[in-house]
Formats: sequence, structure tokens, C-alpha cells
Amino acid sequence: MDHHTDNMRHPLRWITSLYLAEGLPFYAVALVASLMFKSLHIANEQITHWTGFLGLAWVIKPLWSPLLELTSNKKSTVIVCQWITGCAFGLVALALQLPGYFAACIAVFMLASLSAATHDIAADGLYIMHLNEHQQARYAGWCGAFFNAGKFISLGGLVILAGYLENRFTVRVAWSIIFLLLAAIMLAIGAYHTVAIPHTAAPAKSEMSAGETLRDVFRDFFHKPDIWLCVVFIILFRAGEAQVQTIAPLFLREARELGGLGLSTGQIGSVYGTAGTLTFILGSLGGGYFAAWLGLRRALIWLVLAVNLPNLVFYFLSTQMPSDLWVITAAVSVEMFGYGFGFVGLILFIIQVLSVGKYSAAHYALASGIMQLGFVIFKVVSGDIQAALGYQHFFLWVLLSAVPAMLLVRRIPLPGVRPKE
Repeated sequence: MDHHTDNMRHPLRWITSLYLAEGLPFYAVALVASLMFKSLHIANEQITHWTGFLGLAWVIKPLWSPLLELTSNKKSTVIVCQWITGCAFGLVALALQLPGYFAACIAVFMLASLSAATHDIAADGLYIMHLNEHQQARYAGWCGAFFNAGKFISLGGLVILAGYLENRFTVRVAWSIIFLLLAAIMLAIGAYHTVAIPHTAAPAKSEMSAGETLRDVFRDFFHKPDIWLCVVFIILFRAGEAQVQTIAPLFLREARELGGLGLSTGQIGSVYGTAGTLTFILGSLGGGYFAAWLGLRRALIWLVLAVNLPNLVFYFLSTQMPSDLWVITAAVSVEMFGYGFGFVGLILFIIQVLSVGKYSAAHYALASGIMQLGFVIFKVVSGDIQAALGYQHFFLWVLLSAVPAMLLVRRIPLPGVRPKE
């Protein structure tokens, strides 16, 4: 394909589908798998422990990110990983039919997680490579929106369909159909990207080995100004959100006599997946343009507040126990809008502060791996904390756990130049 044509291609033609392909596997592992296991009567603690373990793939991905810095074509890496992930979802459908389905599903989900995490390194590298700083801020909301369109498709479409299928087939057959559909979507996105993603030029030949490159990547990253303060901030930014995103769907599904709202699988798809995800996408778009207009330095404190304050709605739901689906939907939508609006701040912080330099893709992978480490830490412990405190006190704890990140905003290094109009 002509390189000039590639350069003139509008970013939204490939950014949207690229980040959808990041979001679908992430939410399939983090949320869809959780709801599937809940329908199969697996305990909350076991669900959070194992899905948290699966999230480690996104934590350790920096270990092989330098290898992708040396690859000649990130576009090819992206497409191959999308196809591998699609095949892995097809294997989940088969694993569900085995006697020891739980262990088999976890094993195949691990393959999907590793492939998806590798895909994310190359995909984020493409984003940083093809866009300048102002474009990165402008389209960050689109990235977040379509990453979480994966949640809309997963929870708003496939989970609703799963609820319908559960009433007509066995639970395992119903979810096998869902993962076959996920497989088909990932394979189709990979096929589209063979023509949609711009060509990437081969990187300059490095005289260093992969091991030397890895050491240089880490050395360069950890010599950035105030890096340990930045690491702590990244981990703590998601403290409240990680716990809410893990427990909230289980709270909605839990029987009312056990402190939950007793919604069906289909109702959760409608509330959390459709209305909630649509408001998340609107929040993501708004947050991206807000940050581009105000600049990250001035916008970040408001973005951190936007992520955390709306979590109050779950304390309201756990104390008032409404049965009206419209009330529940409105409450979840408020939380999801705030989450979408504010999460842009963390993504831009990683791009504009920690991914600057000759190893931009590897540094983004390392920083996002640290971000995911924070998510996994709080996800893994969330089930135990909820079991110890109950739902009401758990949602109060979530609000308190967000305070340290807010206090760190004034201490971390931030870009001081206002983006061009």
C-alpha cells in the first residue's frame, strides 16, 4: 500500500477498532468470565482470586515488550495476536463441555490473556507512533470509549444474550455459544485490520541484544524524574475503581437475602452493560476533550475526583436496596460516566509523562503493566474484603481507598505546556 495513503488515513478509521480489540478480551476475562462463573455457582472469593490471577498477564507484559520494540512490523503483531485471542475464546467454548471445566477454562483464559496483553503492547505502540501529542490527547477519549465499547458488547449484548440462552439451554451450553461469538468477533476484527491499520516502518537496527534492550528499557524508565512517586500514583489511582468494577456486577447478581439486588444475568447485561457502558463511552469522550482543552496539569485533579466520587451510588444501592430497575440503571450510569470521564487522566499521564523517549511503546507497556498491577492487587483482595465487611461497609471502604491517589496529584510531575488549539 502507498505510504502517502497510509499517512493521510484518518486515525479514527483504525483507532476505534484497535482499542475495541483491546477492550473485548480484557472484559471477557475480567467481567464476562466472572458472571459466567457466578452463573455456575462459583464463590465470590474464588472468582476474584482466579480472574485476578488471569489479570497478571497485563502486569508482566513489560517483560517481553522490548522484544516488540525490535520487531519489524507492529501491525502484523497486532493482527496475529487478535487471531490467537479469537481462537482461544473458541477453545473456552469447548472447555466448558469438559467434566473439569473450571480448570480447563482458567487454562485457556490464560492463553487469551497472554495473547491479548501482547496485542496491547503493539497496539499502544502504533497509537504513540502515528499520533503527535495533541492528537494523543484529542483521541484519548476515543481510545477509552472504544476500549470500553468492549464492555458494551460483552455486558450489554453478549451477557443479555447469555441470560436468554440460560433459560433455553444448560448454563454451560449457553456460555459456550457466547464465547464462540466472541471468537468470531476477534477473528473478524483481525481480518479488517489487515487493510485498515497504516503501514509501520521497520525500526532502526539495534546493536543490542534483546536482553540488553530489556535492561536499557528498565534503566531508562526508572531514571525518569520522581519515578517511584509516579509508580505509587499509578497503582493507587485504581484502588477504588478496581474494587467496584470487580464486586459491583456480583453485588447486582447476589440474592437479596444475601445483601445483593438479585438481578438476573440478562438484567445485569441491560443495566451494567447497555446503559452503564453507553454513559461510560460518553464520559470517556468528554474526559478526553476536557483534558485536551484544559491540559493535563490542570485537569488531573478533576479527573481523579470524577473516577471516585460517583462510587457513592453503590453505597446508596446497598443501603436502600431499590427494586426499581430504572433507579438501579440510573445509579450505575452515574458511576460509569464518572469512571469514563476520569480514567482518561491516568491514560494521558502514562502517555505524556512516562512514555516519552526512545522506548515509548515499551515504557507505555511497563507503565500500563504497573497500572494493571494496581488493578489486580485490589481486585484479588476485593472478594475477601467484601466477605469480611458486607456490601454496605465495603462500598464505604472503596471511597476511603481512593483518598491517597487524590493526595498525590499535587506531588507528581506533570507536563506544563498547554496543548495547542
